[in-house]
This record gives sequence, structure tokens and C-alpha cells, in this order.
Amino acid sequence: MTKISIILPVLNEASAIAQTLIALQPLREAGHEVIVVDGGSHDNTITLSKPYADKIIQKSRGRSRQMNDGAKSASHEILLFLHGDTFLPARADRLIIEGMKSMGSRWGRFDVKLSGKHPLLRIIEILMNWRSRLSRIATGDQAIFVKRELFEAIGGFPEINLMEDVALCKILKKYDRPLCLYQPVLTSSRRWEEKGLLRTILLMWFLRLAYFFKVNPKRLAKFYYPTLE
Repeated sequence: MTKISIILPVLNEASAIAQTLIALQPLREAGHEVIVVDGGSHDNTITLSKPYADKIIQKSRGRSRQMNDGAKSASHEILLFLHGDTFLPARADRLIIEGMKSMGSRWGRFDVKLSGKHPLLRIIEILMNWRSRLSRIATGDQAIFVKRELFEAIGGFPEINLMEDVALCKILKKYDRPLCLYQPVLTSSRRWEEKGLLRTILLMWFLRLAYFFKVNPKRLAKFYYPTLE
């Protein structure tokens, strides 16, 4: 039976990582694999992760590098990239495996639901999901999954400082149409709420537009991660 390697790139996720990993334990019990790739956390992320992960990798920094390193150590046919504050829907493994088989797709993503209760978040969700469906471009919040053979054939994630998810999907969609699963992952709206909903929307559009016009992702990362060196 087809199995999935779930790869979580993390950095200082102590507040959420245990809860996320506990939710993945039924998938581990079903034979799937959980790999945590730490980017140099200064909190208890690694300690909290150890009881709930099959592998812990600590040699990386930068989300794209972390995910590529996780993929290199993966054992299974399908790779699923999951953020440390995101929860998969029930029967996610069956949705992916059966969906890929029936649609003939080699990669895909889930719809996304934001955890907060602000009415504007519901509009943001709808726009994110439809934009992704129409453009065939997914973001990391949507738990991108891909057959390992295809991922390796294209060289994995481009190792850039930001927009690595968009860059990956631009390559993948040249090879195959994505499987767009309507069942949503639940991801934290903390980022949106802490920075302000409108401000975050404007920032996201600015970054996407700048990336479209070939602005160096290293420069863009300074806007998105102002506290990182």
C-alpha cells in the first residue's frame, strides 16, 4: 500500500508543534512517516517533537532547504509538506492516495481554513482557495503533496529565501495538473491577526507582485521576516 512521508519544516514552534504532531499520530500508526526538520530553534521545539516524530533533522536553515533535506531522508512514495501550525483533515492519507489514483495526478494541495473567527478571514479563505484553483499555484499553508519521483526529477524546492512554494508549483504545473482537494487543512491565523488583517493582505500582494517582477527573494524575505538575520 502507498505510504506518505509528512515533512514539517519548523523554527521556534514550541507553542504549537506538540499539538500538531499529536494530531498526526493516527497516520503514523497507519504506517506513514513524520519527519521534523528544524531550522535552528532556540526554544523547546526539538524536545517536544521527539516523542511524536520518526526522524528529527537539525542540519538545515531556511524553509526550502529544510524541506529538501526532509525529502532526502524520506522513505515513502508521496511527500507531504506541512507547516508546524497546520492540521490535516480526517482521512487525509486516503484523500491524497485515492485522489491521486483516480485523477491521475502526481501532485496537489488542500483547500485552507484559517483558525480565527474574524469574518474577513472567511473571505480570505475563499479568495486563497479559488486563486489557487484557477492559477494551479499553491502556498505552503495548503499542505502541498507530490510524488517523490516527480519531486526528485525536478530537483526539489528551489532553495530561495521566500516564495519557494510558488516557485515549486510553477515547475510542477508544467508536468501535471494538481489535485485540488476541497477538504481543508486548518492553519493558524496568528500571522494574520498579529500583523493586522488588512496589512497582511497588502503585504502578501506586494510580495507576490514583486516576485512576479523578478525581485530577488532574498530581498523580499527581509519584508516578511524582518527579525531574522
